[in-house]
Amino acid sequence: MQRLTVAGRLLITALILAAVYFGLKYIGGIDLFSRAKTAQTTESGSPSMPDSQDETSPGNTTKDGSVMTDVATDNGGSSASADNTGGNSSQAGTTDGGPGRAFTFTPPAPANGKLKGVVELGASGFNSFIVTIDAQKNWKLEKADFGNSLVMENMATDQDVRDGLKKYIATMLDFGVAGRDIQFVVSSGAVKAEGTQKIIRGLKSLNFVVNTVTPEQEGKLALRSVLPAEFNDNSFVVDIGSGNTKISWKSGGQTSAIDTYGSKYFQDGTADAKVYDEVKAKVKSIPTANRKTAFIIGGIPFELAKQIRNGKERYTVLKAPGDFTGQNAKQKAGLNIYKAIA
Repeated sequence: MQRLTVAGRLLITALILAAVYFGLKYIGGIDLFSRAKTAQTTESGSPSMPDSQDETSPGNTTKDGSVMTDVATDNGGSSASADNTGGNSSQAGTTDGGPGRAFTFTPPAPANGKLKGVVELGASGFNSFIVTIDAQKNWKLEKADFGNSLVMENMATDQDVRDGLKKYIATMLDFGVAGRDIQFVVSSGAVKAEGTQKIIRGLKSLNFVVNTVTPEQEGKLALRSVLPAEFNDNSFVVDIGSGNTKISWKSGGQTSAIDTYGSKYFQDGTADAKVYDEVKAKVKSIPTANRKTAFIIGGIPFELAKQIRNGKERYTVLKAPGDFTGQNAKQKAGLNIYKAIA
């Protein structure tokens, strides 16, 4: 500093002050919604594939009047399964005013819980999960394994599924899960795929109990396993799957669920703009009171959460859509869906 001119010292001081100002502005999340809103306004006519999931600042509204302040991904389960055990291994995060803002809610730990397992045949994933769960349905993820099912591409044989199922069941038994506490679930996206019924018949012939769910059932189960009771009156749940997207909420003590396109819609040649418009229209049925926090799960949210996740946190606060870059067609499609919701 001794050799710097007065002008040089003033310039450095100005730069430091600017850095402090913008740093505080970023931490406070002041700019986030204005950036997200600009992106939505620009792209709503013919949306390009966004590269992340949108977040908004508390108290701000979108151009059509809806409010979205938080988006939480819970790193305990990414697609819903039929016995409340969560789903894929990461719920994606909360939008809570912007990156860097913590979602401080801590779910109750299971008391005197029991080990249970679920194996899921999804549209893209053949996955297994082990949880500790108690009588009040409080749960904690103990172990998760993921594989590719290729069911939607009609490339999964019944032998593939049998081999994968036996492998996962053997792992669960070794972990300490009783055989009677292992469930097999076929997701609503996988059920509609060609060839799935043949696989289900093959599994039943081996005396496995196979649970199938409709999109509405899956959406309700996602809410049941993901949404903390404290958020029943002001939040909703999104499960962005490969075959479909489920959106659910509670109002007046009743659970409602709707479904729309999944993140593999591009395989059918469906236009991004068509998907964006349909998703946006459908989510308008969510009551205004339930739009404070969105808990988001699914394969794409899980991938996004992994990019910014801090250690083994249960919830990851997602960034705005424009702050992510889709790395492949499926990610871009999933981001298009999330963007429409936000």
